[in-house]
Amino acid sequence: MCDSDAANCRQPPLVKSHPIQAVKVLPLTVHRTLEDLLTAVRACRACDGHLPLGPRPVVQAGATARILIVGQAPGAKVHASGVPWDDKSGERLRDWMGIDVETFYDKSQIAILPMGYCYPGRAASGDLPPRRECAELWLDQLLAKLPNIELTLLVGQYAQTHFLRGKGHSTVTATTRDWRVHAPGIIPLPHPSPRNVAWFIANPWFYDELLPVLRRSIDKLVAP
Repeated sequence: MCDSDAANCRQPPLVKSHPIQAVKVLPLTVHRTLEDLLTAVRACRACDGHLPLGPRPVVQAGATARILIVGQAPGAKVHASGVPWDDKSGERLRDWMGIDVETFYDKSQIAILPMGYCYPGRAASGDLPPRRECAELWLDQLLAKLPNIELTLLVGQYAQTHFLRGKGHSTVTATTRDWRVHAPGIIPLPHPSPRNVAWFIANPWFYDELLPVLRRSIDKLVAP
């Protein structure tokens, strides 16, 4: 069983995923509101020449959101629909969280910022890693516009590598098993991909110990 997202086993971490390539340098702009910033993010074309289906940034955020989900990057289906987690992985993630579709897509309650905002294309097995430009150009700006986040879900290898650098992250299995070290503000999760079914079977403690805590934490933060 691979300790990373099943779709990206044996891939290096985010910071080493791509060689240095020339990208379009965006002018430094101060965005006064979150909506202005999101407009700029959705118009981003920094990686235009490196995306097989072209750019289509997929993010969700509202200034009042109390929960942040940080995943990997949109797959081809999400690229087509423009709706984050609009696939089987999203169905499983919502089940883990114990919430319905309406709540999940309520940007006033839940922000969704993957490590890569556009579909990166296919690798030999699964999708390519998220491109690093998204985090370099936008992530800190977006986080600064989300002052009410109380719980961050780090879903999979790339989110955990980025957010938990120097905080004991080694593998997805080890980090998720040690979730108590990061709770209550951060809960690490494996990727909910159907490719990871073997991991779910091999780690029953995830369902017995972590999911009840996750659901209680979510329940405290979402509106009835």
